[in-house]
Amino acid sequence: MSATAAPSSPHVMNTYGRLPIALSHGQGCRVWDTEGRAYLDGLGGIAVNTLGHNHPELVPALQEQIAKLIHSSNYYHVPGQEQLAAKLTELSGLTNVFFCCTGLEANEAALKLARKFGHDKGIERPEIVVYEAAFHGRSIATLSATGNPKVQKGFEPLVEGFIRVPLNDMEALKKATEGNPNVVAVFFETIQGEGGIHPMRWEYLRQVRQLCDERDWLMMIDEVQCGMGRTGKWFAHQWAGIKPDVMPLAKGLGSGVPVGAVVAGPRAANIFAPGNHGTTFGGNPLAMRAGIETIRIMEEHKLLDNAANVGAHLKGALERELGGLPGVKEIRGQGLMLGIELDRPCGVILNRACEAGLLLSVTADSVIRLVPPLILSVAEADEIVAILAPIVKTFLAEATP
Repeated sequence: MSATAAPSSPHVMNTYGRLPIALSHGQGCRVWDTEGRAYLDGLGGIAVNTLGHNHPELVPALQEQIAKLIHSSNYYHVPGQEQLAAKLTELSGLTNVFFCCTGLEANEAALKLARKFGHDKGIERPEIVVYEAAFHGRSIATLSATGNPKVQKGFEPLVEGFIRVPLNDMEALKKATEGNPNVVAVFFETIQGEGGIHPMRWEYLRQVRQLCDERDWLMMIDEVQCGMGRTGKWFAHQWAGIKPDVMPLAKGLGSGVPVGAVVAGPRAANIFAPGNHGTTFGGNPLAMRAGIETIRIMEEHKLLDNAANVGAHLKGALERELGGLPGVKEIRGQGLMLGIELDRPCGVILNRACEAGLLLSVTADSVIRLVPPLILSVAEADEIVAILAPIVKTFLAEATP
């Protein structure tokens, strides 16, 4: 297989730079393409396939649900919504949930919550603090909140009302908002995904929580990529011992079935009233069953412990093989959300890993991202390193920064 040029389609809109493979089926942490070639899945559908592929407990549950009811609309009560909402509030310590279909939708709803929160307080032009290198989606509002000029380019004018600050710099946050009565919320990822696996420091998170309490701002934490057990806790901010007011979720919540959620605490739970927000497909019975079963299986199989333990093993193995090499700037992340930052653009590694039978991604131009299924074993983690380390070493030996 050559991963140099992707096959084109005359009918599919040209929005993705695809690799020249089409996946056919999967089992556990492995997938096969339509030519019969196997790959170790180090990408998990970009942190989506929590339970891997063809999970023996998830698949029958979804088949059963499809035979009963896929969609009904939110004109009616959906029992699965109440069941999944109860579980998410139990795990998060928050109080209420709105269901949608994607992380973008969840983040868009969070932005609307913040603006409505401000208007309800008499603030005509609410402003929200966001962060450099953040990624919150590609709608006009969420790309405006995103800190990536490449994502924004060609879609101006951007939505106003955002104040951008650097990560982990409390003085910068205070300076950017000092004396501004229009600030209503601070919005960030606990660990930036698309931005290059950049974590917020736990002490900084606690300081932001305190500042939000002092100034009556909403603390809104985007856990779309780093949540749902990926770091070894249900939500990555829980390592800091805090609770947000608003928490968007998606990706891993449905193990591949599209489902998003906005989980809110007391300060934000009652901002929306009927007619303020909605979605056609959000909270449908199939998606709710996927979320319910995903969490049940994660609990029964202790996948949070697995993510923490196997993730620590994988990070340690990567550090032994690659840490300290000229050209390797940092190996960072937590649990099964890891990034290897090089000192030069390394997009070619995506293709070379694919040719070697490993799926991963390169984000922020120079960060190799690993977000495999949470069922990953130690042996499979070692296999990732055995495939990836020689590719990185060869690349660094031949490339110039």
